[in-house]
Amino acid sequence: MQAIFGDPTAHIDTAQACARMAVIFVFGLLLVRLAGRRIFGRWAALDITVAIMLGSNLSRAATGNAAMIPTIAESLLLIALHYMLAQAAARSAWFARLVEGPEIILGRGGKIDEAARKQHGVSRLDIKEALHEKGMEQISETDGIALETSGKLGITTPPRR
Repeated sequence: MQAIFGDPTAHIDTAQACARMAVIFVFGLLLVRLAGRRIFGRWAALDITVAIMLGSNLSRAATGNAAMIPTIAESLLLIALHYMLAQAAARSAWFARLVEGPEIILGRGGKIDEAARKQHGVSRLDIKEALHEKGMEQISETDGIALETSGKLGITTPPRR
Protein backbone atom coordinates (compact mmCIF):
# COMPACT_ATOMS: atom_id res chain seq x y z
CA MET A 1 0.00 0.00 0.00
CA GLN A 2 2.79 2.40 0.87
CA ALA A 3 4.38 1.86 -2.53
CA ILE A 4 1.12 2.85 -4.25
CA PHE A 5 -0.08 5.68 -1.98
CA GLY A 6 3.13 6.83 -0.33
CA ASP A 7 3.92 7.64 3.26
CA PRO A 8 2.12 10.73 4.63
CA THR A 9 5.22 11.55 6.70
CA ALA A 10 7.37 11.75 3.55
CA HIS A 11 7.15 13.34 0.12
CA ILE A 12 4.94 11.46 -2.36
CA ASP A 13 5.78 11.18 -6.04
CA THR A 14 3.49 11.99 -8.97
CA ALA A 15 2.20 8.43 -9.42
CA GLN A 16 1.37 8.18 -5.71
CA ALA A 17 -0.39 11.56 -5.80
CA CYS A 18 -2.45 10.40 -8.79
CA ALA A 19 -3.33 7.10 -7.09
CA ARG A 20 -4.43 9.01 -3.98
CA MET A 21 -6.50 11.42 -6.05
CA ALA A 22 -8.28 8.60 -7.87
CA VAL A 23 -9.17 6.86 -4.60
CA ILE A 24 -10.22 10.09 -2.88
CA PHE A 25 -12.33 11.14 -5.88
CA VAL A 26 -14.23 7.84 -5.95
CA PHE A 27 -14.58 7.88 -2.16
CA GLY A 28 -15.78 11.52 -2.19
CA LEU A 29 -18.35 10.74 -4.88
CA LEU A 30 -19.54 7.74 -2.88
CA LEU A 31 -19.86 9.91 0.25
CA VAL A 32 -21.87 12.58 -1.55
CA ARG A 33 -24.20 9.91 -3.00
CA LEU A 34 -24.49 8.32 0.44
CA ALA A 35 -25.23 11.67 2.10
CA GLY A 36 -28.03 12.40 -0.33
CA ARG A 37 -28.97 15.44 -2.36
CA ARG A 38 -29.46 17.70 0.62
CA ILE A 39 -25.74 18.14 1.28
CA PHE A 40 -25.32 20.23 -1.87
CA GLY A 41 -28.92 21.07 -2.61
CA ARG A 42 -30.04 23.39 0.17
CA TRP A 43 -26.89 25.24 1.19
CA ALA A 44 -28.12 25.88 4.72
CA ALA A 45 -25.46 26.52 7.37
CA LEU A 46 -25.27 22.83 8.23
CA ASP A 47 -24.70 21.83 4.60
CA ILE A 48 -22.11 24.52 3.90
CA THR A 49 -20.13 23.61 7.01
CA VAL A 50 -20.06 19.93 6.12
CA ALA A 51 -19.17 20.61 2.48
CA ILE A 52 -16.22 22.82 3.44
CA MET A 53 -14.97 20.41 6.09
CA LEU A 54 -15.34 17.40 3.80
CA GLY A 55 -13.50 19.10 0.95
CA SER A 56 -10.71 20.25 3.23
CA ASN A 57 -10.37 16.85 4.84
CA LEU A 58 -10.31 14.91 1.59
CA SER A 59 -7.88 17.34 -0.03
CA ARG A 60 -5.33 16.71 2.72
CA ALA A 61 -5.45 12.98 1.98
CA ALA A 62 -5.30 13.53 -1.77
CA THR A 63 -2.17 15.69 -1.53
CA GLY A 64 -0.40 13.35 0.88
CA ASN A 65 -0.61 15.69 3.87
CA ALA A 66 -2.69 13.18 5.84
CA ALA A 67 -2.90 9.41 6.12
CA MET A 68 -5.65 7.94 3.96
CA ILE A 69 -7.33 5.49 6.35
CA PRO A 70 -7.86 7.99 9.22
CA THR A 71 -9.02 10.59 6.71
CA ILE A 72 -11.55 8.18 5.24
CA ALA A 73 -12.79 7.36 8.76
CA GLU A 74 -13.06 11.08 9.63
CA SER A 75 -14.99 11.74 6.42
CA LEU A 76 -17.40 8.89 7.13
CA LEU A 77 -17.98 10.29 10.61
CA LEU A 78 -18.61 13.76 9.17
CA ILE A 79 -21.23 12.42 6.74
CA ALA A 80 -22.85 10.38 9.52
CA LEU A 81 -23.03 13.49 11.71
CA HIS A 82 -24.53 15.47 8.83
CA TYR A 83 -27.12 12.77 8.25
CA MET A 84 -28.10 12.64 11.93
CA LEU A 85 -28.31 16.43 12.27
CA ALA A 86 -30.28 16.77 9.01
CA GLN A 87 -32.71 14.08 10.18
CA ALA A 88 -33.11 15.83 13.53
CA ALA A 89 -33.72 19.15 11.75
CA ALA A 90 -36.33 17.52 9.51
CA ARG A 91 -38.20 16.26 12.57
CA SER A 92 -37.89 19.25 14.90
CA ALA A 93 -38.65 22.86 13.96
CA TRP A 94 -36.78 24.02 17.06
CA PHE A 95 -33.65 22.07 16.08
CA ALA A 96 -33.91 23.21 12.45
CA ARG A 97 -33.90 26.85 13.60
CA LEU A 98 -30.91 26.09 15.83
CA VAL A 99 -28.70 24.58 13.11
CA GLU A 100 -30.08 26.34 10.02
CA GLY A 101 -31.24 29.65 11.44
CA PRO A 102 -34.63 31.25 10.94
CA GLU A 103 -36.13 32.65 7.78
CA ILE A 104 -35.69 36.45 7.84
CA ILE A 105 -38.58 38.62 6.67
CA LEU A 106 -37.34 41.46 4.46
CA GLY A 107 -40.69 42.74 3.25
CA ARG A 108 -44.45 42.43 3.62
CA GLY A 109 -47.41 43.74 1.73
CA GLY A 110 -45.38 45.10 -1.16
CA LYS A 111 -42.98 47.10 1.04
CA ILE A 112 -39.36 46.44 1.96
CA ASP A 113 -38.17 46.52 5.57
CA GLU A 114 -35.07 48.63 4.89
CA ALA A 115 -33.55 48.02 8.32
CA ALA A 116 -33.78 44.23 7.89
CA ARG A 117 -32.52 44.42 4.30
CA LYS A 118 -29.45 46.39 5.34
CA GLN A 119 -28.81 44.36 8.50
CA HIS A 120 -28.62 41.13 6.50
CA GLY A 121 -26.60 42.54 3.60
CA VAL A 122 -29.23 42.15 0.91
CA SER A 123 -28.89 44.71 -1.86
CA ARG A 124 -31.71 46.23 -3.86
CA LEU A 125 -30.20 44.47 -6.89
CA ASP A 126 -30.51 41.11 -5.09
CA ILE A 127 -34.21 41.78 -4.57
CA LYS A 128 -34.67 42.98 -8.15
CA GLU A 129 -33.05 39.77 -9.43
CA ALA A 130 -35.32 37.62 -7.24
CA LEU A 131 -38.34 39.55 -8.55
CA HIS A 132 -37.27 38.98 -12.16
CA GLU A 133 -36.86 35.26 -11.51
CA LYS A 134 -40.52 35.24 -10.46
CA GLY A 135 -41.54 37.26 -13.53
CA MET A 136 -42.22 40.39 -11.50
CA GLU A 137 -41.04 43.96 -11.92
CA GLN A 138 -42.13 45.85 -8.80
CA ILE A 139 -41.82 45.17 -5.08
CA SER A 140 -45.40 46.35 -4.79
CA GLU A 141 -46.46 43.17 -6.63
CA THR A 142 -45.23 41.01 -3.73
CA ASP A 143 -46.96 39.78 -0.62
CA GLY A 144 -43.71 38.93 1.12
CA ILE A 145 -39.95 38.78 0.66
CA ALA A 146 -37.82 36.54 2.87
CA LEU A 147 -34.19 35.61 3.15
CA GLU A 148 -34.48 31.83 3.37
CA THR A 149 -32.18 29.56 5.38
CA SER A 150 -30.43 28.56 2.15
CA GLY A 151 -29.49 32.20 1.52
CA LYS A 152 -31.92 32.53 -1.38
CA LEU A 153 -34.57 35.21 -1.53
CA GLY A 154 -38.09 33.86 -1.45
CA ILE A 155 -40.85 35.95 -3.00
CA THR A 156 -44.52 35.33 -2.30
CA THR A 157 -47.35 36.87 -4.23
CA PRO A 158 -50.78 37.92 -3.02
CA PRO A 159 -53.50 35.26 -3.41
CA ARG A 160 -55.38 35.47 -6.70
CA ARG A 161 -59.02 36.34 -6.56
